[in-house]
Amino acid sequence: MHSKHILILCLFSTLSACSNINKNTSSDWLLIDNFENSLSDWQNVDTQNETKPQLKNPQITVIRPEQANSSTNHYLLKKPAAEGIVGNRKALSYTKLPQAVEVGQTYTFYIRINVAAFPNNHAFGLSNLSPALINKHAYDAFEPTLRVTDKTESNGFVNDGALMVKTDSGYSNIQNYNTNQSAKPLQTNTWYVVNNAAASEQGQQYDVYVKGGEFNSQTLVYKNAQFRMKREQSLIYFLANCNTGPIKKPYGNGGLRYDDLYMSEGINLSNPTQ
Repeated sequence: MHSKHILILCLFSTLSACSNINKNTSSDWLLIDNFENSLSDWQNVDTQNETKPQLKNPQITVIRPEQANSSTNHYLLKKPAAEGIVGNRKALSYTKLPQAVEVGQTYTFYIRINVAAFPNNHAFGLSNLSPALINKHAYDAFEPTLRVTDKTESNGFVNDGALMVKTDSGYSNIQNYNTNQSAKPLQTNTWYVVNNAAASEQGQQYDVYVKGGEFNSQTLVYKNAQFRMKREQSLIYFLANCNTGPIKKPYGNGGLRYDDLYMSEGINLSNPTQ
C-alpha cells in the first residue's frame, strides 16, 4: 500500500524528498475548520429552492455543542431543511482552503463525519471553482466527492447509507477489501488522499481511508476514485451539498455532522487532533 503511494509521489515530485513521504505528523496539518468559533468564513446558499410556500434560506447549517470527555466540542450540523419541509434541492455550504492544491500536487484531507439521521442525501468534497461558479454548477462543482445517502436512484437502485465515492460511471460504496464486499454504513473518522495531478499522469483521482464502524483501525477502503469533472485546475474550496429531494418524492431531511477539517501536503495518515 505505501509503496504505491511512494511511487506516485516520487513520479510527480510533490515533496522535496521522497524519503519524507510517510513521515508527516500532526504538526504538518493545516486547519480548515474545527467549528469551535463562528461560520464567518463559510458561505451558505440555497440555489434551487423549490419549497412551497417558498421558505427563504431553508437550509440548516449551524454549529452545535457536544460534550466530549471533560470538555465541550463543537461540530457543524448540516440539513437541507427542517423536518417536514421539502423542495430544497441544492443546499450548498463552502469555505476557502487555507492552501490551494495545485495541479500536480498530492494532498491528504482529514474529516470526521457522523450521520445525525436517515433518510438523507449528502455530498461533500473539494472544488476548483469560484463561489459564483459553485453556485451555478452545484454538484458539478465537485471534483473529489464523498457521499452519504439512503435515497433510491432514478434507476430503482436503493442506497444503504454506506459512504460512497465518485466514479466515472456514477457512485460506488467504499469497500472492505478483507471481505471483498461493500462496506457497511460508516459514521466517523474519514480520511481521503487526493492526487491532483493531470489526468494523463494518473491524477484526478483519490484514495479513501476510514476509521470507524467495522474498521477498528485506519483502513484503505477505496483506491483510485475519480474526480467528478477532471477540469485539471487548482482545488480551492471545501464544499458540502445536500437536498430534500423533489416535492413529489422527497428523500428526507436527515442531517450530517462535520468536524475537524484538515489538510496536509503529501500522504499524511496521522491524526491532526492528537
